[in-house]
Amino acid sequence: MPRPSLLCCRSDLCLLTTADECLRHYLQLRRLVLLVHNFVAMAENMVTQEHDELTEALNDLFTNVSTMIKGDLQGTNNVLKLLETMNLKVAEEYEGFGDVASGLRVFVGRLKAKSENFDVYVQLIDAIEQQVTDLEVVISMLDKYVSLLESKVQSVYKMPASSSSYFCGKP
Repeated sequence: MPRPSLLCCRSDLCLLTTADECLRHYLQLRRLVLLVHNFVAMAENMVTQEHDELTEALNDLFTNVSTMIKGDLQGTNNVLKLLETMNLKVAEEYEGFGDVASGLRVFVGRLKAKSENFDVYVQLIDAIEQQVTDLEVVISMLDKYVSLLESKVQSVYKMPASSSSYFCGKP
């Protein structure tokens, strides 16, 4: 019969009574502890590998995002440089136009002064034109009157001889 021994686990819950049972139980626990320890080590290794893979993936992600942002900023910078160059070229062109516009302003001022001098002559020409129109009306009236007189004179000369002697005073 197995002899009673000390409690193997030093706990009140252990029901093992013999040393052989206690040894078997101890070995099983030892194996279980080793298994758990191996499992923890393996889990830590996996976590470390996953952590390394995750870290590497995140580093790649951040590197790629950084490269993308740098490229985007470089593109924007290139567009801004192009815009600046275009603005400078347009400014150079319009600088010449400013000189032309200034010259045109002086030219228009001179033309306006000359135009004001011609206003007096234009008014005289308008007055002469009105007088010519009035003269044309008078000439037209005189022409009609002369035509009427001509027709009367012709009608008198075309009368028969007896009637013409009446006008001349002969019997």
